[in-house]
Amino acid sequence: MDKKLESDSLEMRLQALENRLYGERRTKSGKPVKCAEALVRIQGGLINTANKRERVKILHKKIEDLMKYLDPQFTDHITLPDAMKLEFILAEEDSLLSEAALLEQVNNLQPLLDSTHIRVGKKSNKKPPENKYGDFVFQDQTEAQSLEVKKLFEEYNKMMFLLSKQFTQWDETLRKMEEAKGIRPVE
Repeated sequence: MDKKLESDSLEMRLQALENRLYGERRTKSGKPVKCAEALVRIQGGLINTANKRERVKILHKKIEDLMKYLDPQFTDHITLPDAMKLEFILAEEDSLLSEAALLEQVNNLQPLLDSTHIRVGKKSNKKPPENKYGDFVFQDQTEAQSLEVKKLFEEYNKMMFLLSKQFTQWDETLRKMEEAKGIRPVE
């Protein structure tokens, strides 16, 4: 009885979907258009076409090879020999050992996280106190500080540019004076 209700419900849902898709269109024989029938007909046509064409048959046979070639790890498998992979691992040995030590430390500290104090704290579900000042005050202060820092950087860069220009002029003047007196510049 339940299966009958389920199939009736499914049939009604499919009919509603078909009405949404096709509206009140009818086939040449006057029957309402059925999605499932149309899909079966299209699939059959595609299979017949695929079976008639030799190239499509060959492609279906080679689809597994194509999927293997599309795998991103395939290029690593081809291009990197095992010796090279071993070198990569050995090059990262210190990093891997430090990560392993950290993971072991976390594993050793796990009982602390399972303590009764932590469990009681989780159960209390107290909300943190409301922010009295609001984020807007801090945001405004941050923007003001950012503008001030930017202004200072601009002044610093301007000063460095002017100093550099002045030192270049002095160097040029000193070089001309040394040439006039016949002194060789020290490099």
